[in-house]
Amino acid sequence: MPDTNSPTMRRLQTIAHCSRRHALIAMAAAVCAVPAVAQETYPSRPITLILGNSAGSGGDLLCRVLALGLSTALKQPVIVDNRVGANSAIAGQAVVRAKPDGYTLLFGNASSTVINQAVQKTVPFDARTDLTAIAQVGAGGVALVATPDFPANGMKEFIAVAKANPGKHDYATWGIGSQGHLVMEWIERQNGIRVNHVPYKSITAITQDMQGGVVRVGFTDVASAMPLVKQGRLKVLGLTGSLRSPGLPSAPLMSEQGVAFTTDGWYGVFAPKGTPEHVIALLNQEVNRLLASPALRDRLLQLNIADAPVKSPQEFANTVRDDLRVWEQIARSADIKLD
Repeated sequence: MPDTNSPTMRRLQTIAHCSRRHALIAMAAAVCAVPAVAQETYPSRPITLILGNSAGSGGDLLCRVLALGLSTALKQPVIVDNRVGANSAIAGQAVVRAKPDGYTLLFGNASSTVINQAVQKTVPFDARTDLTAIAQVGAGGVALVATPDFPANGMKEFIAVAKANPGKHDYATWGIGSQGHLVMEWIERQNGIRVNHVPYKSITAITQDMQGGVVRVGFTDVASAMPLVKQGRLKVLGLTGSLRSPGLPSAPLMSEQGVAFTTDGWYGVFAPKGTPEHVIALLNQEVNRLLASPALRDRLLQLNIADAPVKSPQEFANTVRDDLRVWEQIARSADIKLD
């Protein structure tokens, strides 16, 4: 039998004892570290809110009011990062590829997410599966406007005029595959009419040509149409969506005139897929709380965006899913696919 009292054995026993002690210390440290990570408070550093709108645009101004409110509520800077280009796809892709930890978010809208996805041949990202919906911000539609001399004052009269003169009348939008273009394609198919699409590069160019008599009917956003409508230089035939515009409260919805296009446009906050649920819940709570604040309500009114019902993350995700289904069906029926 080995001599347990020999110097060699005593050294081996000492080494083994130290190794066991070091192993126990390491295990204890690891166990203690787990709660520390799990209990890390979010947010503990600045958050970046990316959007595809240019600085100074309506979407940018709304985003900055929201970012300021979140900075105060979360006690961390919320930095607005304008990533303009590719019809806002650059901004969306930046968020899709970001680490899903709640520190990189997207401030998007219906056009840059679901409508883009519906009309693009190559989809840069899927708003349903690559992003996590956090909260909807506002709701609204687009305006179908006409010059004062156009022989219709509402949707029923417009449809009657178009039906009596197939292919005679033109209408302008801000591009092929735009929201206005898709809405009119739907109206044509629902009512058996045919009007000629004239795509422009901007809404400003549309209103200028309408004032010059180049085109007499067109789609615009409500903010662009409002001053001209109030001056009597344009008239509203109908608004899409489910809520009347705060800036033009007397302008009727299309749905109030028998043309039931109630899908809203909206802004919204999104995170990358896989962002922890407790982070999504906190951000939803704070965004919805801010939507009731005077500062954000005033900005929504200035942009002629109606207050949308408060939605949970799942309810907003359902809106994204349902709206995409509507736009995809229209694009498919009209064979609209953009490169």
